[in-house]
Amino acid sequence: MFRIPVRRTLITATALGLALASAPAVAQAQTKSGTNARVQVSLTVQGPDGLLFKGKIRTHGHEVTTPTGGTHKCDGTNGAANPTAVPTPTAALDDAARKRHFTWDGTWYASFDDFSVDTIKNVSGGPSAYWNISVNGTPTPVGGCQFKLKAGDKVAFTWTAF
Repeated sequence: MFRIPVRRTLITATALGLALASAPAVAQAQTKSGTNARVQVSLTVQGPDGLLFKGKIRTHGHEVTTPTGGTHKCDGTNGAANPTAVPTPTAALDDAARKRHFTWDGTWYASFDDFSVDTIKNVSGGPSAYWNISVNGTPTPVGGCQFKLKAGDKVAFTWTAF
């Protein structure tokens, strides 16, 4: 007959119990400091007649509400682009607008699970232009609610004629 020493079993059980008891605290700490932690980015909005906004903004992925598009998540999980919530360019624009008191509007497209930015500071793309989103000088390959921002990124919304 095989016999397991009681002392080793008790130590193993105690260690396992402590590990399991601390797991929720570790998971909570990872969520608070996880990928959706606020980051500071530089945001520039360039209209057809010049600079509309330039400044540093602290942002994280969050729900966004526009008059035309309604309220939708804009946290990088849109379109399954990222597995967890992250800061995004459109969330940064939304945070800047709220903190610096300017308006923007966008249409929500369920098929893309993202907003199309239509108007910033009363400047509309209209039928002849659109708001291009770039990060660090490169147009984003996905929508503004899908692209993951990192601290220090340079985000630009640029009015671009067709």
